[in-house]
Amino acid sequence: MAAVIWRKLRRRLCDCRAYLKPSGCGEVRNPEERIKGVNNKQDARYGQPTFCLSKDASVLVDYKVNSDPAAYSSTKRRPKQSVPSEVDDYSDAFSLLLENIPSNVGIKQVRNAYTVICSRRLSSVRNTLLELVYNKSDEVQYTAGHWPASSKQKLDTDIVEIYDTKEDPRGFQKLRDAYRDLCFDSSEQGEPLSVEEGQKILRDVSFLKSSLTPENIVDFFCRLSRLPGEQHATVKTDTRFAMLCRYSVRNQAAFTLQQLLQLFEAVVRLQVSSSQALLKSYESEFCRRVWDMGFSQLLLVADLWRCLGRGAPHYVEILLSYTALRWRELTMPQLVQLLYVIGENRRAPPELMQKLEMLLSTHLEQMNLEEVGAVCLGFFKSKSGFSEQLMKRIGDKVAARMEDVSNYSLVNVMKMFRYTHVDHLPFLQRLGEVVPQRIPSIGTQGVMHIVLACASLHFLDERILEAAASKFPSKVHYCRSKDVAKYLWSFSSLNYEPENAEVVFSSLTEQMQCKMHEFQRFPEHLLTGLLALAFTGRFPHHLIDIALSPPFVQLATEESPFELKKDLFTLDGSVAIECPDYSGHRLPQQLQQDVAQMLWDFARQDICVKPEVLEAAGLLQVMLGGPQFVKNHLILPHTRSADLEVHFDTSGQPLPLNPEALNEKAQKPEFKFSGIPVTDQLISQLAKCRAGGSTLKSQPDHVTEGEGERTTQNVLRTGVEGGVRTGLNLKLFRSGVPLTDSLLNSLTNTKIPIERATTQPQGTSEIRKLAIQITNRNQYCYGTHILLGLHSMKRRQLVKAGYVVVELPHWEWFPLLKRTRSEKLSYLHQKLYNSLD
Repeated sequence: MAAVIWRKLRRRLCDCRAYLKPSGCGEVRNPEERIKGVNNKQDARYGQPTFCLSKDASVLVDYKVNSDPAAYSSTKRRPKQSVPSEVDDYSDAFSLLLENIPSNVGIKQVRNAYTVICSRRLSSVRNTLLELVYNKSDEVQYTAGHWPASSKQKLDTDIVEIYDTKEDPRGFQKLRDAYRDLCFDSSEQGEPLSVEEGQKILRDVSFLKSSLTPENIVDFFCRLSRLPGEQHATVKTDTRFAMLCRYSVRNQAAFTLQQLLQLFEAVVRLQVSSSQALLKSYESEFCRRVWDMGFSQLLLVADLWRCLGRGAPHYVEILLSYTALRWRELTMPQLVQLLYVIGENRRAPPELMQKLEMLLSTHLEQMNLEEVGAVCLGFFKSKSGFSEQLMKRIGDKVAARMEDVSNYSLVNVMKMFRYTHVDHLPFLQRLGEVVPQRIPSIGTQGVMHIVLACASLHFLDERILEAAASKFPSKVHYCRSKDVAKYLWSFSSLNYEPENAEVVFSSLTEQMQCKMHEFQRFPEHLLTGLLALAFTGRFPHHLIDIALSPPFVQLATEESPFELKKDLFTLDGSVAIECPDYSGHRLPQQLQQDVAQMLWDFARQDICVKPEVLEAAGLLQVMLGGPQFVKNHLILPHTRSADLEVHFDTSGQPLPLNPEALNEKAQKPEFKFSGIPVTDQLISQLAKCRAGGSTLKSQPDHVTEGEGERTTQNVLRTGVEGGVRTGLNLKLFRSGVPLTDSLLNSLTNTKIPIERATTQPQGTSEIRKLAIQITNRNQYCYGTHILLGLHSMKRRQLVKAGYVVVELPHWEWFPLLKRTRSEKLSYLHQKLYNSLD
């Protein structure tokens, strides 16, 4: 028999309820009945189950949980559009919870409902969007326990869509025993505790109170954590458990380090709410003891915070400071676990990451493939990159055994390749052999990361893209707004349309319409998707009208953390050229001018001054007669790249189009003849004909200036074209006059009459406009001559705007940069005048 202590408490006259309920004043109850009454009041107030005491024994009476389904966020089954698909923090989860609770529920009930829900489930609200989505009819059938055969099959096939952001990144910990001391294992709970024993512990807490010793507190926490999982919520709402937490905080300085770790593990097993002051106090205590712990204990504590779903920024900051001083002491498992912790907290000093990269390079050969995936994810989440050498070593390691790596780790490695932009051809080729067969077993978001990495690396592999495209029709409803945008961008930027292109693009466009509520929070995804569609020549007018509407423009330009003005400008400019029937919203004129000026300022300092561009512009000026005939600028500003513009009349004569260059020329001395005068004998020698005399004579007086110019142009055309026919191996002529670059410069440095240089045809239809593009390899898919989506769209729009596109591709022009000037002039002459035919 347990001793019963009777206490006579002074009646609180300040409690007005005593006067409202006189029946309660004359009733005398023993402590157990009073405790039962208090619990019943709390049960009625918060709608939660409680431990109830009987007079004879400590038993758990039958109870009923009155739950409101609208107040909970299911991680397995959700209506299709119940929540935004990207919830990044716990405050958003709480806001979501408030929105789903009926208005007749009190705010205190709402808060308690949030507390009672297992914080691990709540902390993975983001996961609900990565998991299964069912319609309401299926949900009712599942609740009733009656699944049709088709639905059961759907559950089996859709299991690959389930993704746990807490468990999946920890897969590497199960493959090596060394991680047991570094991380928390929820499966090791010891012998289960019965409900009756749990009731007795809570009763002992209420009796001992301030007499609780550190040993008692740790023992009570550890034993309560072994209760069945469905009883944890009941324990956490009990006032006696709150009392136990309060005394643990009061005595935390008296705990030994081992006791403190045991107590905190029990807190994690119970999944105590992260909003409790208990955890704030524990973080401060662990921060105080950092320098008394070793790496194993430090990493264990960091892992416990992660499993609890609570960030501990101060503790992690001190942990990283500790690591910066002793990083050479880290073992290989400790390094991998540390990088996992760094990735989950998404920040680390760059200096420390450089040190850890050096340490990683020494341990790479000892790591298994899952550990390689874990370290890649840690560096990727902390926005830290690998060196090209280390990235290629990782690529070699994974490519050699790609069939053995898990889908999750393979996706993590792809993320790192995307971040570092390292082109590892053997890895990419192996990827095209292995991944297509594994696409059905990879979740929708994993496939998105794979195709996005291929697009970022400009690597076009039809096998991967076709396998991904075949999955869309049945899986598109699992896509978040981000997934839709990235899928569209990946296919469109690679300028690839799969066999079922119409189904793919139409289904993704429809999903954009369904995710419109998410674009209010993530406007960048809507613009990314619309630009990707524009690359392929698809323009959904109703979505474009929303994207260019004043409210959305304000949201994108003022409230978004990203710079979206250029995206809006590109979309608006594309609509102006390719959608003459569009009648929706357009960007304000002032915004267009501001963005165009911003793009021109950047191009003038970066694009227009590239050596290959300046070389082409200079040679074209020499060939056509001066800088006024060539304009280096943004022909279509919204395409964000510059070209050389040249105009010709119907007879093939160049026309001036650069007034600024004419003004500069008027202020400078005019071109003058220099070098060797052009005579008949020189022309005869250049044409490999025997001249009448052996010496050069001066030009006869009767030769007019115009005739001299025509003669010079004929000489240039004959000599250069002849050089092309002979392989451009021009050496000494038989007469002894070498055709050198200096001589060609003198011959081509001719005067053009000012009258012709300043006169343009009367009708604009007589002008033939050429857009000369100097492309580089970054504008093409890797190892191919296939233009990327943006540049393909630009070329299409230049043609619609009335230009003849003349390309100087990098595989032709870049090698010529190392050749003689005569070869380059001949190449440009051929390119320009062939385009006029």
